[in-house]
Amino acid sequence: MLKGISPVISPSLLKIMAEMGHGDEIVLSDAHFPGHTFNSTVVRADGIGVDALLAGMIPLFELDSYATPVIMMEAVPSDTLDPAVEEKYRKAMGYTGEIERMERYAFYERAKQAYAVVVSGETAKYGNIILKKGVTPIA
Repeated sequence: MLKGISPVISPSLLKIMAEMGHGDEIVLSDAHFPGHTFNSTVVRADGIGVDALLAGMIPLFELDSYATPVIMMEAVPSDTLDPAVEEKYRKAMGYTGEIERMERYAFYERAKQAYAVVVSGETAKYGNIILKKGVTPIA
């Protein structure tokens, strides 16, 4: 075990985060997302909510500062979003910036291009989020 790394970050997820380059994207999906259908690199995080994963990842993961770094799925026509989901994710990340909303099938296409998909235990409707990695600033 490493000090200072959240226990919700598995060794597999930590490796993926370290391998990613700037501009690469990672999908944190809800428990119902067909991750294996859309991407060959899938990490399971069963029983862990996306908010907990975000809280564990963000101290280790620089968000892109040149493009919108946070993308979420928009509701399908005739359905509604629960604003509490976005609020919960923003709080977990300490993020006040822009969040791009993407149509369901466009989100699936984007997931195909992502570096990896993390299938979580999240049960919130439209609980999927994509993070775009940025460049870690030199201290």
